[in-house]
Amino acid sequence: MKAIVQDAYGSADLLELRDIDRPVPGDDEVLVEVRAAGVGPEVWHLMTGRPYVARVALGLRKPKNPVRGWDGAGRVEAVGAKVTDFKPGDEVFGNCEGSFAEYACAKAEKLAHKPANLTFEQAAALPVSGMTALQALSGKSRPQPGQRVLVIGASGGVGTYAVQLATMYGAEVTGVCGPAAADFVRSQGATHVIDYTREDITDGPHRYDIIIDNAGLRPLPVLRRALTPRGTLVIVGGEGGTGFFGGMSRGLRAVLISPFIPQNLRNLISIATREDLLTLKDLAEKGKITPAIDRTYPLSEAAAAIRHLETGHPRGKLVVTV
Repeated sequence: MKAIVQDAYGSADLLELRDIDRPVPGDDEVLVEVRAAGVGPEVWHLMTGRPYVARVALGLRKPKNPVRGWDGAGRVEAVGAKVTDFKPGDEVFGNCEGSFAEYACAKAEKLAHKPANLTFEQAAALPVSGMTALQALSGKSRPQPGQRVLVIGASGGVGTYAVQLATMYGAEVTGVCGPAAADFVRSQGATHVIDYTREDITDGPHRYDIIIDNAGLRPLPVLRRALTPRGTLVIVGGEGGTGFFGGMSRGLRAVLISPFIPQNLRNLISIATREDLLTLKDLAEKGKITPAIDRTYPLSEAAAAIRHLETGHPRGKLVVTV
């Protein structure tokens, strides 16, 4: 089968389209004939091995799994001996490591049946980003009707879902993005838009009950000034930063100081679950959320998709088609 393979950590220049053996599913796994795969920051982290602390799980010197990709959608080709929820021919989506390939194995517990009203491309754009937004807006950070929610990085993959979900919950949503994406962010449900090239999030008279920070650039004191006295900040992922922990260090600091202040500071590292996938499936089929796709690339141009992710400020998700 054809797959996008990487032998060492580094830039997109190291990605190669190769013929490799088709994987064999384990007892609790599903072999998926991949039709489309999502392209998000998680793929960049896999490719670069950054922050360096991630290499403890990904592989110290080189990637344990050389095939790129993290989520996807397709048809079930075969199932392991212990899998009872799926059968060959089922259309599925979910967390599917190595999805930049014609076939990939996935844990059955991290898959769900594809939303009936979505294409494979749309379904591939939903798992990682959709679950991250769903988990960011849960628990104490789930907005109540009328609360003010600020979504930083509102035009990206996670940001678009966060805007849609917060709007669905009845919040008054403000999205932070570049000037070219303002109309797009409003189309996702944002009532207000802050152009980060001209305004600061603390400039206006309002403070926010919940801030979802996908960008990873603003210092904690700035984010806290934009919060209400008992507001909630959710730092998503580990973008930005340098050194061993990279952008994760900011999230770690937030968790350490949170018990000593009235504001609630969270650091979110999303984990794929069947329950969340089923929630996203239900919301998509009811028209409550809709994947926004900026651009699709054929498998042979997966490296170009990642370069666009790094420099192009995509509106919504990028998708690789297989």
